[in-house]
Amino acid sequence: ESFILSFFLLMNYFEKLIDYAAWFSAWLFCLAGFMLSYEVMARYFFLSPTIWAAELSQISLIYGTLLAMPWALKSRKHIQINLVINKLSKPYKKIINIVILTILIIFSSYVMIFGFDIFYDSFVRGRTTGSLLNLPSWIAELSIPFCFLLLLIQSFLEIIKLLKNIGPPESNH
Repeated sequence: ESFILSFFLLMNYFEKLIDYAAWFSAWLFCLAGFMLSYEVMARYFFLSPTIWAAELSQISLIYGTLLAMPWALKSRKHIQINLVINKLSKPYKKIINIVILTILIIFSSYVMIFGFDIFYDSFVRGRTTGSLLNLPSWIAELSIPFCFLLLLIQSFLEIIKLLKNIGPPESNH
């Protein structure tokens, strides 16, 4: 019983982390908007483009998008086609959701493993972006294995919640 309590406590901490990641993701989108707006003003009004705004905004958008994936899964805010699923009974919905989450775990594992290989290769070789800012490529590439690991963990937690009859939140969109 102590193990189960510890597990659910750890699960709650992880899901809090996912909520913070989603807020951080939202701020990254705002930051990208500010950087690109600044770049437009600097380029067209002052004829002095920056060397950093485009590349840093791309990294912000990459991390912003990928960091939001586990939260979208947890909150059921991703695109859902549930015309058929809504017509099923609760036990069948549960089975379908577990199958879907299992496929997501397999996909996330695949992307995480191969994404890590790409990140690690760039890290070891010292690859850079080749832009004026010339950032290491691994900075953007790290987002793939890291964020898909978070998605993989959240997928496991969603299966556990389904098995414990803790239903997913109803989507309101």
